[in-house]
Amino acid sequence: MKIVIITVAGISSRFNKDVPEDDKILKCLYWEENPSDTLIYRMLEKSSYADKIVIVGGYKYDDLVDYINNNISKDLQYKILTVYNDHFSDLSSGYSLYLGIKESLDNFTDIDEILFVEGDLDIDSESFKKVVKSNNNVLTFNYEPIYSNKAVVLYQNENDEYHYLFNSDHGVLSLDEPFKAIFNSGQTWKFKDMNLLKIANDNFYENLIDDTNLGIIQKYFDLLENASEIDIIGLRHWVNCNTREDYKLIKNYWRKVK
Repeated sequence: MKIVIITVAGISSRFNKDVPEDDKILKCLYWEENPSDTLIYRMLEKSSYADKIVIVGGYKYDDLVDYINNNISKDLQYKILTVYNDHFSDLSSGYSLYLGIKESLDNFTDIDEILFVEGDLDIDSESFKKVVKSNNNVLTFNYEPIYSNKAVVLYQNENDEYHYLFNSDHGVLSLDEPFKAIFNSGQTWKFKDMNLLKIANDNFYENLIDDTNLGIIQKYFDLLENASEIDIIGLRHWVNCNTREDYKLIKNYWRKVK
């Protein structure tokens, strides 16, 4: 069984900045002319290969469920399992991933892999297919410049271990060990070992519950014994949709690739 987890629980603060309360929206549901021109619709299309798609929501959760029921095809709806994160406003992104993994591991016993992607991303189809087709665990990177105030840094140290750096306050970053390679994370991952993933997930709940999703991800990849079990895949087109201007850039890209 192949599972995709998509997390969309956040309050979309930057996306809804200076927008009247009644007009605020969950950003993965935002569209201007066509209700299929949403981040979640496009990501669900890419994820349709999976046997199950676990969507973790929180902010405006009822709107998310209504959108799925009214705009997603019935043959795809039956694959979707929605999960409510009741701590979307007081815990970080890690809790959404924790819930998605827990829901998957608790409900299904024959899981071959879990692909996790953050729900505010737009990724080109060909790059996404490379992640899907990989038979290994996957780390991804994008080709944007690395700025400490917005990038999640992925680097490989001299021992061939992979580590992340991120400043939640959007300040400077400091790398305190030698490294072989450094990347701008593509915020998309694949996990192949469900036993190790459960260990990482349980460790998060017990020790790191206030952390971002990197708390689970870093622990999982630390538990892998061999770097040869990991594929590093570049995402050619990658946009993290934080603002409505970002959405316009994404929409223009969709027009070009039709």
